[in-house]
Formats: sequence, structure tokens, C-alpha cells
Amino acid sequence: METKWFLLCLSVAFMAAILSTFFIQGNTKQTHLQMLRLRNDLSLSSVRVWPELEFNWRIVLATIIGFFGSAFGTVGGVGGGGIFVPMLNLIVGFDAKSAAALSKCMIMGASASSVWYNLRVAHPTKDVSILDYDLALLFQPMLMLGITIGVSLSVVFPYWLITILIIILFIGTSSRSFFKGVEMWKNETLMKREMQEVEAMLNTEAGQAMTNAEYDPLLSQPEKSTLEILRLNLRWKGMLVLFLNWFVFLLIQIFKNDTVLCSPWYWVLNVLQFPVSLVVFAYEAVKLCQESQKRRTCGNFESVCEAPIDWTALQLMLCALCGVLGGTVGGLLGSGGGFILGPLLLELGVIPQVASATATFVMLFSSSLSVVEFYLLKRFPIPYALYLIAVSVIAGFWGQFFVRKLVAFLRRASIIVFILSAVIFASALIMGIVGVERSISMINQHEYMGFLGFCDG
Repeated sequence: METKWFLLCLSVAFMAAILSTFFIQGNTKQTHLQMLRLRNDLSLSSVRVWPELEFNWRIVLATIIGFFGSAFGTVGGVGGGGIFVPMLNLIVGFDAKSAAALSKCMIMGASASSVWYNLRVAHPTKDVSILDYDLALLFQPMLMLGITIGVSLSVVFPYWLITILIIILFIGTSSRSFFKGVEMWKNETLMKREMQEVEAMLNTEAGQAMTNAEYDPLLSQPEKSTLEILRLNLRWKGMLVLFLNWFVFLLIQIFKNDTVLCSPWYWVLNVLQFPVSLVVFAYEAVKLCQESQKRRTCGNFESVCEAPIDWTALQLMLCALCGVLGGTVGGLLGSGGGFILGPLLLELGVIPQVASATATFVMLFSSSLSVVEFYLLKRFPIPYALYLIAVSVIAGFWGQFFVRKLVAFLRRASIIVFILSAVIFASALIMGIVGVERSISMINQHEYMGFLGFCDG
């Protein structure tokens, strides 16, 4: 119920921000000459700016920010695009489009190394894969569809509106995740206290069995070899379906880039993405529904996947909406969509280790799709992309390594939730400062503040 109220409040805030655009647009008189001047300014602002890759204070600072952003972003399962785009734009000096493209490269590199690390990590409580393929198949197609919608909206929405929507969303998800982490921290403290009491009891009364617990995020499991864990984490059928969906989306994007903007074929290819996404989503949704009902009928109340909820039609529609919303944010920002998916998996009851691993796994597909597309469009310089990918790969691996060791040592999985909340809040702060500064500059220069035409550019 709390989740539904949270989403309702976000929706109301979003609608209020969007409706305010019509008020501003209605009170802004723009002549045809001013609109042409605006279009000319927008085209000039999108001129490609690629600094040379050379050793200086800018590259050193970008490397440090990129390393820690990738490390903490992948651990939290949010990617870090909200940090990378301003860094590449303001510090390194790339234009906005190139910064967004390079941000995708960094997210892809960090996600790839994190997925490789997680494939060799056992599930903390069960004898199953740490990557939840059911949730990945449920959210990946809707996330990719949302990214396409977000890219389109970034052309139409005014910059100040995008800034407000991002701040509302990031502050909301960050605070929600923070309180979730505080609640988990308190539960872990109580659990550790109970375990200490049990251990003391066992020391005095030999042979007494340990009390059973419904959920312990850090219970020790029998040791397995790396090969056994790798085999358990790899699900080739799920991998194949995810890759096929990724490949179909890639083909659509390639063909769409070769068509004229707003031509009939352009709209056909755009609309074609909806049935592709819905087919994969429906395949997994029907599977979850049927399996959940079958277990309930047999008196088995064990969850179908890592999310311990009853998979009804309403729950599935909510997941589809959140998946599209996460992708839309990714399209607006140039991120991987993890700013929604990571907190959402926690809201569904997924334990932090699995939520982080699954969100990063899904982001690998969405970010790599954008990287291939941007490469074909020649949106980023190859030397810079290779350097930033290398930094992100190293950061993603060592970030996972150190934080997982810290979680195991302290026996507190809530650390992952706090990292997720901190990365989202930092992104909101950075994007908010940059966005407000640019919006004030637009107001001072009496620039057009309303919606733009999609087919006019």
C-alpha cells in the first residue's frame, strides 16, 4: 500500500510539473522569427565538441569521479548516469549528446564487469541463481521501450521541465530507499542480537538446535566451487530470450536511423517496438501468473521468484508501468534506467544482493544497445570511449568485491541500500544544480520555455 501511495504522489507531482508548462507556454509570446532563432540556437548548441585525450587535471578528476561513480553505481544497481553526464559535459568539455553517449559506455563497462563478478557469487540464502531471470525478463523489454520514449520526450520537453521531473523522481526514490535501508538496518541489528543470544545458549547447552528464521540475508551457505556457482547462475534459456529481444531492438534502431524523421516508415518502426516489448513481457507475465496460481492451489506459498508477492494482473501492470518509467528516465538522462529498477526491486521485497545483481544485469542489455547504436552513428570518440570503459570495468569489479566483503564482514546487507540511496541523491543534487543554473540562464535571455515540436528540428 505504501508503494502505491508513493507512486500516486510521484504521478501527481509529475502532472503538476507538466501542466505548468502549458501555463508558461501560454504566457510566452513567440513570433515565428523567435522560434527560428531558437532552432538555430539549439542546432549550434548541439555542435560536436570532442576534447583531445591527454593527461591533465580534467582527465585526472574525471577518472576519479568516474571510478567511484561506477563502483558505487553498480553496487547499488543504478548505473550512475546522473553523475557521468554532468562530469563529461562540465569537467571534460564534451557536448551534451557526446556526454550522454560516453555515459552509456561507462555504464556498459561497469555493468559488464559487475555481471561477470556476480556470476561467480552464490546466492546468500538459497540454492538458486543470484540473477533473477524472471524479473529480468519482466522488466528488460519495458525498460528498452521506455528508453525509446524518453529519447523522444527529451526532444519535446523543455530543459527546465526535465530538470524538475528528474529532481522530483530522484529525491523521492532516494528518500524511499534511505528509509528502506534504515528499516533493514534495525531488523539486522535485532537479528544479530538474537543470533548472539542463540550462540550463547548453544555454548551453555550443548546440542540444542538453532532457532529457525524466516529470513536472514547473510546466513552462511555450504561452500561451492566457482564452476558450480557459475553453472547455477547461468540460465541459457533466459539469456537467449533476453538476447533475442536486445537484437530485435537493435535492428529496429538501425533501420530507424536510416529513415527520414517523421516519415511513414519512421513511425512504423517506432510503433513496432511496442508489440516486440509486449510479447516478451506477456510471455513472462503469463508464466509468473500461472505458476503463482498453481502453487497457491496446491497450498505452496513459496514465492515464484525473488519477489515475495502474489503475481496478480494489477501487480504486473504496475511492474510494466515502472519499467517504462525507468526506461523513460534513462532516455531523458542518458543513463541505464537503474534509478527506477534498483529501488523498485527492493520495494518488491527482493533482498539487496539479488536486487543489485539483477538490476545491473538488466542495465547491461539496455546500455549496450545504446552503445552499439551510438557507435554506428559515430556519436563518441573511440579513444575516450575505450579509456572510460576500462576505468568503469575496473571500478565495477573492485566496487563489487569490496562492498560484498564488507557486507559479509558486518553481516549487514542494508549497506547496499544505503549506497543506492546515496548515488541517487548525489545524482539529484548534481543534475539539480546544473539544471537550475541553465534554466535561470534561459530565463535571463528570454528564451522559449514551452514544448518543442518533435518533427521541426
